[in-house]
Amino acid sequence: MSTANATLCVRVARKSEEATDICSLELVSKEGSPLPGFSAGSHVDVHLPGGVVRQYSLCNDPAETHRYLIAVLRDPASRGGSVAVHDAVKEGDELLISAPKNHFALAHEAKRSLLLAGGIGVTPILCMAERLAVMGADFEMHYATRSRDRMAFVDRIQGSAFAGKVQLHFDDGPAGQRLDLAGLLGTPQPGTHLYVCGPKGFMDAVLGTARSAGWGESQLHWEFFAGGDAAPHADDGSFEVQLASSGRVITIAPDKTVTQALAEEGVEILVSCEQGVCGTCLTRVLEGTPDHRDVYLTPEEQAANDQFTPCCSRAKSGRLVLDL
Repeated sequence: MSTANATLCVRVARKSEEATDICSLELVSKEGSPLPGFSAGSHVDVHLPGGVVRQYSLCNDPAETHRYLIAVLRDPASRGGSVAVHDAVKEGDELLISAPKNHFALAHEAKRSLLLAGGIGVTPILCMAERLAVMGADFEMHYATRSRDRMAFVDRIQGSAFAGKVQLHFDDGPAGQRLDLAGLLGTPQPGTHLYVCGPKGFMDAVLGTARSAGWGESQLHWEFFAGGDAAPHADDGSFEVQLASSGRVITIAPDKTVTQALAEEGVEILVSCEQGVCGTCLTRVLEGTPDHRDVYLTPEEQAANDQFTPCCSRAKSGRLVLDL
């Protein structure tokens, strides 16, 4: 099955332990040349040992052109990505990566920005904070982890010029310092934009609290690190996919994803995460009703039913006609 095409060869100049179960990789051009520029919230697709491709946010200053910095949490439920980074990738290794992509960009029209990071979700959020500080923008950042030893980049944050705008929260700390979502998000303000990244449970809590409090969808920005409801369901049935260009009809079995079934029939769709996270495989739906199982599309985009992620989503109708 296809993956995102790599466009850059980089060398691991440094591998560092940033916190318990979190390591960082400093990536530089193999030739020593400047790397393509990026904006806060960007990520790169990294081709790892074992043939897996994973998306990791860039967490260094966007003004830097000599390096990319990523940080990766060792995930006990890893499908191969985080284990490869922690155990197989060494300093001096060469890796293939994509050029930077940004599906989590800052809304520069915002009057104020509220940044919420949970665990490893600090990687794009920290980059955003540094960019907003350089711009002289009004923002506030909250960073929550299970414990201080699991908090990456804490020294970098506390030594920054914007340290006074950041509040740190620990699940195992005193109750008074824990993140109070209801208090923080209870009164949405016009012109304030909310950015959140972290584990799915954390993000669901943040976004659920914000929506219940009346935040508008245009004020909410998020990026998931793991997929949502992508696993097969016991009651999944088969359905048909029709290719609009040829009229060809392909049956999707209950135990196959759309991308898997199409690939077996010689129809390749570019994929990367295969969890409905990155949007690489996003495909237009011309007829039929998708069963959305991604965490990439907004609720409004899902409700429109004119596109879906075939790497994980299925169909509520008997047939989907796709723009393929």
